[in-house]
Amino acid sequence: MIGGSVHEAAEAALLEQACGWCLKLSEGRLAPAESAAFELWLDDADHQRAFNDAARAWRAVELAADTPELIGMRAAALNRFRRGQRRRWTTQLRSRVGVVATTVAAAVVLFVCAAAWMTYRPISYQTGVGERRVIALPDGSQISLDAATKVSVRYTARNRDIRLESGRAKFTVAKNPSRPFAVTAATRTVIATGTEFSVELLKGQVEVILYKGQVAVLEKPDAGARRWRTRFVDGAAPTAQILTPGRELVASLASPAVQILAADPVRSLQWEAGQLVFVDEPLASAVERVNRYSDDKLAVGDSAAGALLISGTFAEGDTGAFVEGVTGVFPVRVSDVDGHKVLTSTR
Repeated sequence: MIGGSVHEAAEAALLEQACGWCLKLSEGRLAPAESAAFELWLDDADHQRAFNDAARAWRAVELAADTPELIGMRAAALNRFRRGQRRRWTTQLRSRVGVVATTVAAAVVLFVCAAAWMTYRPISYQTGVGERRVIALPDGSQISLDAATKVSVRYTARNRDIRLESGRAKFTVAKNPSRPFAVTAATRTVIATGTEFSVELLKGQVEVILYKGQVAVLEKPDAGARRWRTRFVDGAAPTAQILTPGRELVASLASPAVQILAADPVRSLQWEAGQLVFVDEPLASAVERVNRYSDDKLAVGDSAAGALLISGTFAEGDTGAFVEGVTGVFPVRVSDVDGHKVLTSTR
């Protein structure tokens, strides 16, 4: 996405500035003008966050300076810098010592920036059709991924940001009130500090089910979402839906419509045990879930069929049993169209 690329480029530029200040500070005391400039630059929350990130990476570099891995990475950074700057070297440089010092300083800045950026870059996890997996996060939190699911994770000193890009996941969050855990799925962001909940992204809606603790579900995650997260932690959340255990939020992607319903915690987690349990579930969303577990994809042929409410328990991946159950009970027929089994209303 273009917006994401612009944001990442801005983050990288900010981190580079922070690494530059780290280098200046490592060389000794700042001159009065430099000290004033540094204080002015640091008088910004985003600048302060970037500097803290760079400083941690800098300290890590110092602690591991003699390890073979770091020596190799530092040498590679130095070589890259030399190749890039070869045309700019001239005989007007005052001494060979000056050339080496300048080169090493720049290489260290590049290396430290890379180390800090690698530490806080988003990391993606995903599952294929019919696959489930559990991810252990650095803070002790855990993500249980349903089939055909993708999430991206980015941890910084102040935030734990997760984006659900497709599918369904359950989150068991390690408590840390000063470092909120935020899960964004389409038009909603779920904020927690320590709890257990699931988030599912379907074609037409986002569903959030809370099992333990408390979460706030915010609307329209945008550039201001981080500020809202901070206000939530400080006890001054904006307008948000607050969920308590055993409740489910269903938010439409096409309108502001939101429902909060009673949820069955045991039934709603049967997918972790290999079963799909439907209770008055629209056929359209049931088919979407069934398709996560099989390469034999189903499709709904018309809105009348998609709106039928079905109930039943099915083994994940057994598409044949699902089709047989639906067509045996409901006014629906199945036909093969372009390699897909299409369910169509007979009314």
